[in-house]
Amino acid sequence: MDRMGARLRAIRTEWGLSLREVEEQSGQLAQEWGDQAYQISASWLARLEREDHELTASKLFVLAALYNLPHDALLKFCHPRNGAVLRNNRLNGPNTTQLLGEGPLENAARYLLPDSFTTDPTPEETTLLPRPVGATQSPYRRAILGRRDRTLDPMIRAGSILQVHTQQRAIAARRSWTHEFDRPIYLLLTRDGYVCGWSELDKDSVWLTLIPHPLSHATSQRWRYKKEVEIVGRVVAVSMRLVEEPLGQ
Repeated sequence: MDRMGARLRAIRTEWGLSLREVEEQSGQLAQEWGDQAYQISASWLARLEREDHELTASKLFVLAALYNLPHDALLKFCHPRNGAVLRNNRLNGPNTTQLLGEGPLENAARYLLPDSFTTDPTPEETTLLPRPVGATQSPYRRAILGRRDRTLDPMIRAGSILQVHTQQRAIAARRSWTHEFDRPIYLLLTRDGYVCGWSELDKDSVWLTLIPHPLSHATSQRWRYKKEVEIVGRVVAVSMRLVEEPLGQ
């Protein structure tokens, strides 16, 4: 990807502006707007185009005005160099509980918890949801836990949305976790459909056993590993309903 400075220089060249002309026009804007922070010197702009140094908000507004560009178009040039952006599968939150307003965190939360989350009917069977448009390269898939899949109830209830990492398929050894909240959860595909729960392999890796939660009243199930069952991936996040809709509603 081109450097921010190189792209800004290309835009200035396309407009046929010299460094000195940008300085003069920014000075006029700074005078009109009543703040010298909007003044851009020719030497500062030359260094920005050459070295990609820090671009402040006031300078960004001036360049957007001079180059007739939307502010968000210039903001795209300021992404981290490694291309990292806020992803929907990771929320970077505050240190205190906050009621979200408009912004990136609210958008990410709406993706994980859409308004229809508590009103859409829960399917009878656990279902793997289709990939979002444009996410074909993502290792993450989402599934919804069906009413009949009670293996981890009440820890994870029917209707919960599961985020599954499809590249984490190895069954973790017993020594890798210390309590039930650390114990890895897997989404499995059997001949009868999808199931979600704790899983164990025997020492010969012949049998895979689905382990129910002690309070679930479900029974364990066992399949021949890789012949009768496939590990879709490890469940890495859960969005869970705390109030379950009665059957028939």
